[in-house]
Amino acid sequence: MNKKLEPHLLFFAKSMRQSATDAEHLMWQLLRAKQFMNLKFRRQHVIAPYIMDFYCHEIGLVIELDGGQHGTADAIEYDAERSKFLEALGLKVVRYWNHEVLNQVDSVLENLWEICLKLKDDK
Repeated sequence: MNKKLEPHLLFFAKSMRQSATDAEHLMWQLLRAKQFMNLKFRRQHVIAPYIMDFYCHEIGLVIELDGGQHGTADAIEYDAERSKFLEALGLKVVRYWNHEVLNQVDSVLENLWEICLKLKDDK
């Protein structure tokens, strides 16, 4: 079954690519063009009804970068539901705080490297 994506989701994803946060911009510079482990990442990729910050189809990895707004009770609950939905599709979801990406990028990339290695081994 080939379901078409809702046009408003595609439009919103495009607008999110054009207004990336500093952390998203930095992460994209590190992931784009197969620079990281020769893996192809997409940014602001739609998996209806959600839009992923970064997605690698090859290993089934979703990377979410979270700002302070994700620390509220409602956001924590929403993120948990979203992760549960994506994991039910067989995807691995990892989250990093924006400040981690901006201030500890080496640690973030080291952790991401380990996760990607394990996912590649599992495939």
